[in-house]
Amino acid sequence: MSCIFCRIAAGEIPAEIVAKDEHAVAFLDIAPLADGHTVIVPRRHVATIEEMPADDARGLFQMVARLAGPVRRAVDGAGNTIGINDGAATGQTIPHVHVHIVPRRPDDGAGTVHTIFRGGPRRAVAEVGKEIRKAIG
Repeated sequence: MSCIFCRIAAGEIPAEIVAKDEHAVAFLDIAPLADGHTVIVPRRHVATIEEMPADDARGLFQMVARLAGPVRRAVDGAGNTIGINDGAATGQTIPHVHVHIVPRRPDDGAGTVHTIFRGGPRRAVAEVGKEIRKAIG
């Protein structure tokens, strides 16, 4: 299995997991655009949304909906940018469907999911992961 997201979902690669169920796994991005930047992947390998079976899509987006509020609250965000790069032409660099939840603040900039944030210090990934898990309950 060479897909990094498949390997994270299978527990073969360590990650800061914040939630998981039979359909999807959510973990903190290792190069976060903002504190709390969470990536949600379906457990089944599929490159694009169009290829996803309906049950997998339902499971994936149920987790996105379930986590949006707790992720935002955990880092005191004002809102979230929730995005998917679907296909190589969009900038998708890992050919496994994944949804980004990026907590936002009014003064954080604008643009696509990968261009709206400036570099800078971030809280420790483990600290943010703990806060998200606490906010989920």
